[in-house]
Order: sequence, then structure tokens, then C-alpha cells
Amino acid sequence: MRPPPSLPLDPDDKPVIWTVSVSRLSDVFRHITLEYDNRATIEQIHLGFDDAVRHIRARLATERCDAVIAAGSNAAYLRSRLSVPVVVARFSGFDVMQALARARRVSPHVGIVTYQERLQELAEFTTTFDIDVAQRTYVTEEDARDQVNDLKAAGIKAIVGAGRITDLAEEAGLTGVFVYSAASVRHAFDDALELARLTRLEMDRGRGRARGATTGAATDTLRARHGITDLRGESVAMEAVRQSVVLYAKSPATVLIQGETGSGKELAAQAIHNEGPRSLGQNRPFVAVNCGAIAESLLESELFGHEDGAFTGARRGGHAGLFEAANHGTLFLDEIGEMPLTLQTRLLRVLEERQVVRVGGTRPIAVAVRIISATHCDLEQRVRDGRFRADLFYRLAVLRLALPPLRARPGDVVALAEWSLKHALASLGARPHPNLRAEMAACAPLLQAYAWPGNVRELRNLAERLALFLAAEPLQALTPAFIAGVAPELAGHGGIDAGVGADVGNTGAGSAAAGATASSLSISRAHRETASTAEVLARFGGRRDAAANYLGISRTTLWRRLRAEDGGQAAAP
Repeated sequence: MRPPPSLPLDPDDKPVIWTVSVSRLSDVFRHITLEYDNRATIEQIHLGFDDAVRHIRARLATERCDAVIAAGSNAAYLRSRLSVPVVVARFSGFDVMQALARARRVSPHVGIVTYQERLQELAEFTTTFDIDVAQRTYVTEEDARDQVNDLKAAGIKAIVGAGRITDLAEEAGLTGVFVYSAASVRHAFDDALELARLTRLEMDRGRGRARGATTGAATDTLRARHGITDLRGESVAMEAVRQSVVLYAKSPATVLIQGETGSGKELAAQAIHNEGPRSLGQNRPFVAVNCGAIAESLLESELFGHEDGAFTGARRGGHAGLFEAANHGTLFLDEIGEMPLTLQTRLLRVLEERQVVRVGGTRPIAVAVRIISATHCDLEQRVRDGRFRADLFYRLAVLRLALPPLRARPGDVVALAEWSLKHALASLGARPHPNLRAEMAACAPLLQAYAWPGNVRELRNLAERLALFLAAEPLQALTPAFIAGVAPELAGHGGIDAGVGADVGNTGAGSAAAGATASSLSISRAHRETASTAEVLARFGGRRDAAANYLGISRTTLWRRLRAEDGGQAAAP
């Protein structure tokens, strides 16, 4: 059993924690809150996703919050959009076994639906105990609904999952079995309390968000947001990367990550941190700094700190550096190849001595920090050119991780594009087409032929651009011609017919954007004129208001057209 976090009991200094849920998890949150009332000020927020983000952002402008607790897809959505730390409530293996046992009382055929990733250990468990369990994953709510309907069609009578999954199961006439236990939720509350304690300590020592705002380069939080599941791709190259991440996470040795711009170097660093013992439930600090984005004089102070009056403009009372902020955690030095030679010498000494001396000071401060560095350049060539210290290079590169460029794993491109597009659409409150996967497969030649100089970051940017057009025109089909119109940089690489890629590819940036817009609008206009009313209604998920608005007609006119198309069988509006 965990010892209770050592938090102050002064009611004026208690940490502030908000729980966020719109499902039956809210009931569990409410009961657990009573147990922690003497150690924290806890408030429930009954909102989800974008509504929750807007609400929390508005309140953070005038109120304090030390941590947010959420679960599942809602937690993932919040973590990527809020500056306040988000603690994810996770169910345990024992929770899954208990839930499956309850589901088996309803039906011998059971389904389980989880967010993003499958439960790898479930296959062995079901084989050992001879339990028939169909496992599914989802990304968006539409995915979740489709998975539940597929399980129902397969004869499944009981579905295990988080709150939204059990709600969807019951909407479909099935039995929903809630997977979270009170014990697992208590772990999330304990993690939030400990995270709040660490954050308050860092703020007291002057290592809060103000430093990041001053330099514009240091991270504004002290935690890693991403894990190994964010290193997506089924290629051999990416599987090798994930295996290396898991292996390197077991060692305290330094890691040098090499990869092109946009290939995910910081994401890999965060995954190593979160997979390792230093993370301890993601409560240990992860501090990142871009060594090429700060002037040499400021970088020295940021890394090592400074004493009061060390130089003109020095902060009164001194300033703790990033090494101290990352104590007992990880310091990620991005673009390490851009670090000036003078600072390389100081960095090497800190790595050797495990002590840091602030600028203008003489007292050594012990630090226990794991260093992960990254670069897009050839550091060995820089060593040969005399621009990087050889002894520091070998000290930083005890373990090495090379991230493959996207063009080297073309088999991952389509799946990554589909995943990115679903998330981009979800952020806009739009639903992906039911046949999105087939449409993406048809676009594979175009997407795989492109070199992707910006790697995964460029692919995500393209997905956001496409999502904007698709959200505006829901009937727009995702075709190679449409993608070439929206992204002229791809034209000429995927065998697009002349007159589509050629014209767009030869335009300037402004006219290309205009051409993309005109292309999408003209195609959408054609859909309006040729699509049946039933097809329009189906593409909007049966929502008559949305379909009528898209067609520019009233609900009554929509109903009359439906009756005309199906011989007078349409239900009244």
C-alpha cells in the first residue's frame, strides 16, 4: 500500500485538483473525493473533450489548478491541449479480470473495447482460462460506436470498457460492464497529489513556468506527455525503435537520439523517460531545452543556474537551473550539436562529477539527472571538424537511437495519415467518413511516393489541412485529386492525372491555396447536385438538421424528398 503523500494540511495551501468526466466514472470520482477532502481541494467538472478544454482554459486565467484527473480518450484529449498536468486514471489487470468475470455471468461471448491500444497480456489470459473475448480498439467516438456495433453483429452480449464504451453498449441494447475499480482511481488521486507536491516545490524554487516564458525555449511543464504507444507504425524499423526504447529505459546511461527534423526525437525521449524506473508513474520531472534556440550567455544561466548578482540583470535571490529542475528525472537537450564549445566543457564536467555549480557561485550542488540528447546533424563529422568535443560526444552517446525518416518506412504512411486525420477531424468536432480507410488506401500511391522532408510532423500538418476542408464539406470524398489540390507539394509524386497535379504543382503558394479551396468547393457542389437525399442523410449520421442545412432546405422538404425516394416510407420529421 502506498504511503500518503507528504502534502501540507494548511487549508489555505492545499493543492487544487479538478476531476473531469462525463461518464459513470464521475460517480467513482465523487465517492473517492470524500476520502481526500482533508488533503486537497477537489472539484468535479462534468464536461468532456473540447467543452472541458474551453472551460478549464477560461478558469485557469484567474484560478489555480495543480492537476487534472481524467481517463481514457478524454484524458488523452485534455493532455494534448492543456498546460496544467493531466493525470490519467488507468485500470489495472485485476480490474480487467474482475470485469470479464462479471461479463461472463451475462454471456459466454464477451467483448472488450479500449482506447488506442490493445491489452497485450489479455491474449495469454484468455487462452489460459479458456475465455472467449473479442478485443477492439478505438480513437474517436465514431470508432467506438462502430466497434460496439460490430461486436453486437458478431453475437456479443456483454462489453467491457470505460464509461463511454459502456454507455454505447447499453444504447445498442447490450450489457456494459464498467472496468474501473475504486482502487485504481485512488492511485490516480495519489499520483495527482504527489505531482501537485512536486510542482509546488519547483515553483517555490523559481523553476516554474516563468523561466520558460522568459527564454521561449525551456519547457513550461516538468513532465513527459508521451509514451511508447505514441511511437506509431507497424514497420520493422519502428518496431526496432520501440524495442530500443524499452531496453534503454532500463538503464540510467545517456542516450543520443539522431533523426531528421520532424521524425519525433523528443517524443522518443519522453517515451524512454516514461518507460523507465525514473518516471515512477510519470511523477518524476522531464525537462526539455533547445540548445540552439537560446543565446550562449542565457543558455549557461538556464542550464546551470546563477547566484544573486552574478551578472547584470541577474534575478534577485539567484536562479536554479534546469539541471536542478530535472533532479531525479530526465533532462532532454535538443539540438545538442548547436551548443557552444565553452558550454560543452561545463556540461562534460557536470556529467562527470554529477554536480552543478551556478554561475557566479562556488558551492557544488549534487544532481541525479539522466541526460537524453538529440540532434539532426552528423555529430561525428562535427567532432572531426573541431566543432564538438570528442570526449563529450562519447559521454553523451553511451546509448544511441537512430529514428528512421518517414520515406524509409512507406508502409506506415497511410496508417499514420488515417490516424492523424481522425484526430484532426475530432479536434474540429467532425466525424470521419465511414469508408475513410478505403479512401486512404486509394490515396496510398500518392502519399507513399512523396519524400516527406518534414517527416511525421509534415504528415500531421497535412492531416490538419485536409480536416479543415473535410469538416467544412462533409460530403467531399477523400481522393488523390482532392489531396493534390489541397497539398500541391504532393503533386507529380503519385501518378496524378495531368490537369490535376500539374496545374496545382506549378502555382505559387497563394494561388495553390486558392486552387485547393476552389477544387474542394467545386467537387462538393457536384456532390450536392448528384447525391441522393438518403446518401446525404447517411453521411451526416442520420442527423436531419445537419443534412437539411447542408442541402439548404428545411427539415420538411428533406422529409418530402426522402419519401419521394423511398416510395413514401420515410418517417415524419
